[in-house]
Amino acid sequence: MAFVCLAAGCLYNFLISTTFGYTLSSDTKIEGYPPQDFEIVDPGYLGYLYLQWQPPLSLDNFKECTVEYELKYRNIGSETWTTIITKNLHYKDGFDLNKAVEAKIRTLLPRQCTNGSEVQSSWAETTYWISPQGIPETKVQDMDCVYYNWQYLLCSWKPGIGVLLDTNYNLFYWYEGLDRALQCVDYIKADGQNIGCRFPYLESSDYKDFYICVNGSSEDEPIRSSYFIFQLQNIVKPLPPGYLTLTRESLYEVQLKWSIPFGPIPARCFIYEIEIIEDDTTLVTITVENETYTLKTTNETRQLCFLVRSKVNMYCSDDGIWSEWSDKQCWEGEDLLKKALLLFLVPLGFISIFVVFITGLLLNKPNTSLEMNFSMMNEEFMFQETCY
Repeated sequence: MAFVCLAAGCLYNFLISTTFGYTLSSDTKIEGYPPQDFEIVDPGYLGYLYLQWQPPLSLDNFKECTVEYELKYRNIGSETWTTIITKNLHYKDGFDLNKAVEAKIRTLLPRQCTNGSEVQSSWAETTYWISPQGIPETKVQDMDCVYYNWQYLLCSWKPGIGVLLDTNYNLFYWYEGLDRALQCVDYIKADGQNIGCRFPYLESSDYKDFYICVNGSSEDEPIRSSYFIFQLQNIVKPLPPGYLTLTRESLYEVQLKWSIPFGPIPARCFIYEIEIIEDDTTLVTITVENETYTLKTTNETRQLCFLVRSKVNMYCSDDGIWSEWSDKQCWEGEDLLKKALLLFLVPLGFISIFVVFITGLLLNKPNTSLEMNFSMMNEEFMFQETCY
């Protein structure tokens, strides 16, 4: 019986050794065969690449174990690798095509399949890059994209340094959900050159990588292409808040209020910055999450002004762009004092008038009874005089 078990163990070790090319040892880290045909495929999505591979050799002889793969990749020049553990034979992710891409992968076999030993194959490596055309100075400069009010996207750029007058640029874009990269159909032009793009309505484009390529053409020189990756919710610039109002809550408190900016952005996604100006001096700049703020004041304030601007907060995006400032709203200190005095004196005046009125009624009531009694006595006296 012991011989049978020993023979089974030897067969097990033989199969593992045959499949992954090693000899088992409890103290030695074992290397096996890496995945085959490892490559990076560009489907034409402007930076969204496919990494794919095939199982290692002789894996069919050991089907009872689940093989995993450790995949590492990065843009060349980056200090860190992205690491993925997967059972699949492919993986997809976005890359900056302005730089080359490098990736490596190795086979992992669970310990329960290798008698407790750690099995890792050697690395299979591959690279991918787009052969650059033209010198770097010919690519577009100062690329800037803004997603206005979370509704429409506008990108603008400047021509490359020292390019010829016949140089023109074209923009292409893609995000997950489109079956192919699309070209801009509404260019912004200056002196006959494309310097920007107005995008159409972008359906289901939020919280996804948005890939852009701007290439160019000239009859006399090649033009370097540029690649960009955005997430649209991180470049939103909302409208400024509106309907600014000021309410005197007490002699020493003023409440500032405003309405949320118009548009599709939910109220929960806003953060606000308030600039308060007292007597031509910027008093403070405050960041708040609500559409109201209570300000402490003094009776010595001659003029009080404030402005508000908005931005998408950290709960709805990783970044954002501040809106323009709202129109300035100002109030004179004397008017504020008058409003405060009216706030207290008018109710006090009504109360005083009411008290005087009630007091007058109470004081006049006995006099009226006395006059009625005197009138009745007079009539009775006249009646008696007539009878006699």
